[in-house]
Formats: sequence, C-alpha cells, structure tokens
Amino acid sequence: MVEDDPVGTPGRPRGSSMSRKRIAVYPGTFDPIHNGHLDVIRRATLLVDRLIVAVAINAGKDPLFALDERVKMVEAEINSLLAANAGNGALVEVRPFECLLVRFAVENGADMIIRGLRAVSDFEYEFQMALNNKRLVPRLETVFLMASETSQFISSRFVKEIHLLGGDVSSMVSANVLRRLDEKRGRLRVAE
Repeated sequence: MVEDDPVGTPGRPRGSSMSRKRIAVYPGTFDPIHNGHLDVIRRATLLVDRLIVAVAINAGKDPLFALDERVKMVEAEINSLLAANAGNGALVEVRPFECLLVRFAVENGADMIIRGLRAVSDFEYEFQMALNNKRLVPRLETVFLMASETSQFISSRFVKEIHLLGGDVSSMVSANVLRRLDEKRGRLRVAE
C-alpha cells in the first residue's frame, strides 16, 4: 500500500501519492532552441518528475535546421542545463514527434502539457490550443509558464532573422547554438 504525504513534501501537493509520477510534455519546433526555451524547461522541472521535451517536425514552419539537428541541439542544451544542476531532480528527455500532440502526450504517459507565454498575443492562440487539446483528451492539463522578464522578447523566428541580417544573438542563445547558426549560414566566428 502506498502512503499519502500528509505533511506536504516541498514541491509535491499535500496528500498526493508518493508513487504517482507527474509527467509533462513541453512541445516546440526549437528552431533553434534559445534561452527562453531553456528558462521554461528549467522552471518546468520544478513542477514535474519527468519532462519530455518534444521536438516537432513542423515542416509547415520551413525550419532552418532538420529535425535530427534540432533534436541534437536540444539534447546538448539539456545536458548543459543538467550539468549545472538546474534540472531540479526531474528526469528530462528529448524526443522527436510528428503526430498530434495529445496523442504523443498520451503515448508517453503525460498528464500535463507545458507551454511558455511571452505576451498577450501568445495567450489567445495558446488558450484556443489548450481548449482543443482538453476536448480531445479531457485528462490532459495545459500549464502556462510566463516568460521571465529577461527572455520575453526572444523567439526562434527573431533569433534566425537577426542572425541572418548580421545581428548579435549571443544574449539569446548559448555559444553552442550560436556556433550551429554560424555553421548553417557558412560563417566563421572570430575568437574574441
């Protein structure tokens, strides 16, 4: 028999079963992954026992990086995050997907979808998406995490556009992602 947690272990709801694992999916195209994504991932690990970062194929967005390149970049960034002990004890894994998000979530045992919000304009779209997901799979909850003040202006689209036009995106992405952007665009980085 599993005992309940009557005192409320920090980070676990009072009275919750200790054996029940909270599993969430954080979906995105991650083309490329940026500091705003990493902030959401870090904060989501405070809420769950297992976080699946789901990299969408999303050919409709005409990605700069192929799916396997994006998966490798996300894995590298997650490994750096975990090496810095910023995973908060949660298991974090990266998986590609190309099916309906709710199907992917159910197949992976998730009961939660994590979404990041930067502005009110994000909320309208995300709210509609959450309602449709809830209609399809009523047990799935969507948890919205507001972007931190330092990352609310960052989007993959802006990172790619600014970089394409020669702007400095080093404050928006890791050194590894910046190197991948430079390689993709045929640029050499000058050592500083």
